[in-house]
Amino acid sequence: MTDETELPRPTMADVGRVAGVSPTTVSLVLSGRDTKISDATRERVLAAVQDLDYRPNRTAQGLRLGTTSTIGFLTDEIAIEPFSGPMIAGIHDLAWEQRSLLLMVNTTRNQSRLRAAVEDLLDRRVDALIFAAMGTRQVDFPAVPARMPTLLVNAFTPKGELPAILPDEIAGGRAAVEHVLSLGHRRIAFIAGREGAWATKMRIRGFREGLEAAGLDPDKSPIYLGNYRIDTGYEITLRAMRGKKPPTALLLGNDQMATGAYIALARLGLRIPDDVSVVGYDDEPLAADLAPALTTVRIPFYEMGRIAAQHTLDRTVGDLPARTFEPCTIIHRSSTNPPPGE
Repeated sequence: MTDETELPRPTMADVGRVAGVSPTTVSLVLSGRDTKISDATRERVLAAVQDLDYRPNRTAQGLRLGTTSTIGFLTDEIAIEPFSGPMIAGIHDLAWEQRSLLLMVNTTRNQSRLRAAVEDLLDRRVDALIFAAMGTRQVDFPAVPARMPTLLVNAFTPKGELPAILPDEIAGGRAAVEHVLSLGHRRIAFIAGREGAWATKMRIRGFREGLEAAGLDPDKSPIYLGNYRIDTGYEITLRAMRGKKPPTALLLGNDQMATGAYIALARLGLRIPDDVSVVGYDDEPLAADLAPALTTVRIPFYEMGRIAAQHTLDRTVGDLPARTFEPCTIIHRSSTNPPPGE
């Protein structure tokens, strides 16, 4: 009968014996702190590591260094949103490159669950905490020890108690209007998102700043408030296009509402972009699949996640200002043209 007893894992001492060096030398080679070690010795150590299939004992390393190589990642609804994957990927990719892992908890906007999750992750001795929200918003984050690097992504605290990585929504609003202005449009309507939402207010501010910078009166470009869903994109587009001088360019508060605008314009017999140009916001996966493909403003979710992970792993969170803004940029596709007649 075959003995299936698992063989003990090779140790650093085993590697040293095979390579003919001390465990300390093995440690220096594996940690990259081997500048004074000869190439021949380094090659013997690496060959022994491969022959023995040696893997460092991460638990022992953590006890020795006082770290666990683990980031506690807390979210609200982000794990179930279709276009939030890049933010998670940005955090995960950087952590993986630096041989750290994520412990992820979805708190579903439940404050008591958030507090419990923070306490649990602290008990597990994670090296840092990252909290990410789906819609940029203010959060009441539980108190954490001063020694624990904690960073917010797409969220912020009332008084900037914790540093936050945020999208530059003002720049995004400006980028959208500057794009259609550069094409020659002057009759522009902005069908914005939900009233009171931080992103809505910032995008409207950017929209108005862009018009003012072009020497235009922002009060003459109508702004409508929707709900970030297809239905209001559809309904408000019908209303906006039935005026005496309908807009030649529509800016939408997100790609969902832009989809509603597509449906409404088709119902009115208007072609995109020949009759009306349309610009969305968010750069959801559906934006590239619409016909014509939707010009939209991209939120840098991936970059925000990666930057957050970099600061937590580098332990530079304490050097950050209360808010760090990452640029929102225009993605040019096929839904925008110069206005009719130009």
